[in-house]
Amino acid sequence: METALTKLVGVRHPIVQTGMGWVAGPRLVSATANAGALGILASATMTVEQLGSAVREVKSRTEEPFGVNLRADAADARERVRIIIDEGVRVASFALAPSRELIAELKDAGVVVIPSIGARRHAEKVAAWGADAVIVQGGEGGGHTGEVATTVLLPQVVDAVDIPVIAAGGFHDGRGLVAALAFGAAGVAMGTRFLLTSDSTVPDAVKAKYLEATVKDITVTTAVDGLPHRMLRTELVASLEGAGRIRARAQAVRRAAGFRKISGLTWPQMVRDGIATKHGRNLTWSQTLLAANTPMLLRASMVEGRTDLGVMASGQVAGLIEDLPSCEELITRVMAEAAHVLATLPRAE
Repeated sequence: METALTKLVGVRHPIVQTGMGWVAGPRLVSATANAGALGILASATMTVEQLGSAVREVKSRTEEPFGVNLRADAADARERVRIIIDEGVRVASFALAPSRELIAELKDAGVVVIPSIGARRHAEKVAAWGADAVIVQGGEGGGHTGEVATTVLLPQVVDAVDIPVIAAGGFHDGRGLVAALAFGAAGVAMGTRFLLTSDSTVPDAVKAKYLEATVKDITVTTAVDGLPHRMLRTELVASLEGAGRIRARAQAVRRAAGFRKISGLTWPQMVRDGIATKHGRNLTWSQTLLAANTPMLLRASMVEGRTDLGVMASGQVAGLIEDLPSCEELITRVMAEAAHVLATLPRAE
């Protein structure tokens, strides 16, 4: 299936595996790429050195195009951009809008720039700055998310910009892909669906929790870092929502110390990263610290398998997913379903 997305990045299928921290590592990204979709390596939870090693590992596993997801506000963003350019990575995606200068630097080196956005005005801004495409995530999506549903946000953005739009938030099968194409998207991006594959390195106990979840077990809370965050409802989430200010601050400091040790960041860098996530919001210091060390809460579940202590970011589609296919099986299934739906749509005589 050829779309503006497949032509832009050189993949066979209009499907993107999103850059999920602690989840989208070399194994998942290369499996996605080899199956003909666009895999995105998550770099926010890696040091610069680890990113370089991860990129080289993906390149050793596949000759297909792939991308790297960056935080545009990270202090070492330009070092990471240099790795992308030097290693010949095809796509740079961003969780936050990159600057006009950063977009220009990447494009001058032949890298395709695809920011993720959650509002029409953000899409218009990055398109004006030269972004090649945008990933539009509606409120159904996992992790930090907005309030507007994909079915409302997607057509708004498609009508507002003249670059390829990739739909995210609520997609997991071929029917969703066809629906996104009907709205004018050039493809779909999926996170939770790729997390729940056999190629994902997420521990089995954590995958089991996702598979057990119903749609009603997935919630949006601001208790973790002060920003709307969609995840599985767990005892940890309930405790954070019920914690007083002193207890919440103590938890934030303890987890921040753990993440600082793993990441190699200094305390000033962590506080600066936490402040950067405020986006004009009036967060308490506890929330600022939690924002800085949210990766630690994700690591507890996605790496260590701690379903009791970790945060499990999740799209609403987790309540519809019942199996753990390989990336190859998943993508083949999605494309076959899409072809079937397109072939059976009623047509005017």
